[in-house]
Amino acid sequence: MRIYLDNCCYNRPFDDQTQDRIHLESEAVLAVLRRGQTGLYQIIGSDILELEMNQMRDIVKRTCVKELYKAAAVHGFYTEETRKRSQEIMKQSKIRTFDSLHIALAEALQADVLLTTDDKLEKMAAKLELKVKVMNPLKFMWEEI
Repeated sequence: MRIYLDNCCYNRPFDDQTQDRIHLESEAVLAVLRRGQTGLYQIIGSDILELEMNQMRDIVKRTCVKELYKAAAVHGFYTEETRKRSQEIMKQSKIRTFDSLHIALAEALQADVLLTTDDKLEKMAAKLELKVKVMNPLKFMWEEI
């Protein structure tokens, strides 16, 4: 299974773990990444993810996020095709630029699922005809076990 995690997933393990939902989502993200390291899943990364990570102001958190990102075994690149697809997605919805680029790249790289902890993105994506399923990592792991 090919899985693309958006930037909020890589950040989740470094968010406030005293909140139950955040803690559970963190565990789900870490489980997905572990399965990627063992070869059960193929974790997909992209230059857009790296750009977004490099814009993080908290240097310590950025370093930790990049360490998790090393689980990505496949790497996609921004192309004219992904730019056009991103624009189509934005025209059809209120999905923002980075999120639309993640979806476009996940589609281009034939990901089975794009994981996000962003509820709004998940709901907006559900209304579109996409080539990739967008869902919360906790829901994903619940379906997998």
